[in-house]
Amino acid sequence: MFNGKMKAITFSFDDGVTQDRRLIKLLDKYGLKATFNLNSGRLAEDGRQFVQGRSVPHVRWNPSEVAEVYKGHEVAGHTLTHKWLPGITNGDVLEQVERDRENLKALVGYDIVGMAYPCGGQNWDERVVNLLKTETNLQYARSITCTYSFDLQEELLRFDPTVHFCDWDRLFELGKTFVEMKPDRPQLFYIWGHSYELDYEFGAYADRWAKFEEFCAYISGREDIFYGTNKDVFLGE
Repeated sequence: MFNGKMKAITFSFDDGVTQDRRLIKLLDKYGLKATFNLNSGRLAEDGRQFVQGRSVPHVRWNPSEVAEVYKGHEVAGHTLTHKWLPGITNGDVLEQVERDRENLKALVGYDIVGMAYPCGGQNWDERVVNLLKTETNLQYARSITCTYSFDLQEELLRFDPTVHFCDWDRLFELGKTFVEMKPDRPQLFYIWGHSYELDYEFGAYADRWAKFEEFCAYISGREDIFYGTNKDVFLGE
């Protein structure tokens, strides 16, 4: 169980970009918790994302800002420079993962025990998972393959999330199911994404920030749900 409850919700967001501050204000407003996965070797980069002919800022925090920005939530790894781990050597995998963990620990003052695999598609393989399991102190690592399920998974070092947070129809449908369910075994609603995606202005909902706040308001404040970071729900801390 999760702090004595059968249901838990956690969020996971990648890259460590400046839109995270606005996102955290929403999460804090509704008593929600998230894990933020950062590439320590790319902090302070100033860039943009281009999608369907539009661009949005993709600006990463300066190292000195990280601890303050993510206070009250969890900082986790995303590799040093966002490398596709299945395509590099064992030594380079460990360099990417372990240097990232060390750098982030120095910034936030606590051990980094989780990460999100970088890059799209199949962003892990059994070799990489085995390396993390035998050569690092990581306890959990997230893929991007959505299950649309709340069932717990045995292998936390290749954990599949429930849903992407901008998959709006499924997000709200799953949210309603989760709120209404009365499970007899632990169930976890794991939601992932990138905060900069809320700046996109296309699709069914032009104001994605408002739509996400609607979801936060709906899912929050439930006495039978535990709201925690990835570390909270996976390790009970």
